[in-house]
Amino acid sequence: MNRTRTTTAVLATAGIVTAAQLGFAGAASAASASATSSSCPISISYPSRFYVDSNGWVTGSGLYFGVNNKSTTKSFKKVTFTVTDVKNIRFGTATAKGGKVTHRTSKTVSVYTATLKAKGKLGVTVRTHLLNTHSYKVKFTLKGTGWNCAVNQGTWGV
Repeated sequence: MNRTRTTTAVLATAGIVTAAQLGFAGAASAASASATSSSCPISISYPSRFYVDSNGWVTGSGLYFGVNNKSTTKSFKKVTFTVTDVKNIRFGTATAKGGKVTHRTSKTVSVYTATLKAKGKLGVTVRTHLLNTHSYKVKFTLKGTGWNCAVNQGTWGV
């Protein structure tokens, strides 16, 4: 009887340690500063911390990636924001914020709005599976009219 309790306690403790080790994916790097020019009124939002379960899925509703219009007066037309897998990430279901999801595969998610209003936001929350919690990366692409922004908006990941 004591052997069974000890074995159960040891397995439970090992499970907690494993879950704790796998659960924290770590901090992410910022998008490169050179990708966004000084005349670009858009900033990109991405997670700084998140947790994954023992199967490699990000907990909660997933990761949020978005763009913010920093301008107080200008709105922009036909804005498409795309997040693309570069290394070790797979996407599941996606939910748009401020627009609609126009394209979703396991490696790419795009969200679109006809008008990004002044101080407006456009983004996507996407269920995410990390194939490797120590090495992952996505790239951002932003298209639209009415600004001087580079299409390539940099990368995020470790």
